[in-house]
Formats: sequence, structure tokens, C-alpha cells
Amino acid sequence: QVQLVESGGGLVQAGGSLTLSCAASGRTFSNYDMGWFRQAPGKEREFVSAINWSGGRTYYLDSVKGRFTISRDNAKNTVYLQMNSLKPEDTAVYYCAADNRGYLVRGWKDYAYWGQGTQVTVSS
Repeated sequence: QVQLVESGGGLVQAGGSLTLSCAASGRTFSNYDMGWFRQAPGKEREFVSAINWSGGRTYYLDSVKGRFTISRDNAKNTVYLQMNSLKPEDTAVYYCAADNRGYLVRGWKDYAYWGQGTQVTVSS
């Protein structure tokens, strides 16, 4: 079992920045690829970004490329999502997730472990 706890969400004006953190515990963090997803009210859960176990490979949703940066610190068992130039359409609950199949995936159903989510609200 892997336990995940997100933090760092909040209310920010359009154009602002937030950094989300996801702290992991329970198993060897570096064995897991990590993903960030988001879900807005009335919408399906959406892939945002993923990073492999070493941090050497990353994926992004097209609409966040150039604005969001995923990173990880295996010594701290933490994955981050730096979000810049935020837009109202980025408003959602953001979730981190963990998977250990050995290759990066984007489907939310492919991830075995999930955090409880953190709310990000971007005002216009």
C-alpha cells in the first residue's frame, strides 16, 4: 500500500502560481511512477501530468505544457506540480496517483493509489 497526501491548493487569481505537493508513505517511493490528475465539477477526471520513477521522463496535458512542471524528490518521498500562469479553466480538485507497472500511463484507471485531492480555484 502507498498512502498519498496532497497539499498546496488554494484560491489564486488568473495569471498566478501555485505549487502542489504530494507526500508518499508506506512503500519505496522510487519504485513508483507518479501522476497528477484533476476533476472539475460535472466533468470526468482528467490527466494533467506524469513523471517516471527517476524523474527522467515526463508527460503533460497539451493545455498545461509550458505552464505546469512536474518534479519529484525521491529523498523526500514527494512529487510536485508547479503551476504558473493559471487560468480559470484550471479550477478543479487535483489528485496525485501512484503506479508501479514500469512505464508511464495517462489513464486514471491505470493508477492503483490515490490521494484525497486538493482544491485549486482560479478566479478571473
